[in-house]
Amino acid sequence: MSWREHIVCNPDILCGKPTIKGTRISVELILQGFASGWRMEDILEAYPRLGREDVLAALACAAEIVHTHRFEPLPEVLDES
Repeated sequence: MSWREHIVCNPDILCGKPTIKGTRISVELILQGFASGWRMEDILEAYPRLGREDVLAALACAAEIVHTHRFEPLPEVLDES
């Protein structure tokens, strides 16, 4: 499966953020769901227009973006305790 079959970037939808084809559901939203502790089943239940392949494509897209882009070092977080 190629994530490119499921993900599009259209400047007229969510300012060009990667979204699942045919929806306004962004890759970012799916990642935030997982980061919040959601499981695959939770995401599929909350967004019935998505299929398992769509969610896996979103993860693959995000992984490729992180792999291929250069990033600046993150600033140090001060311990405020």
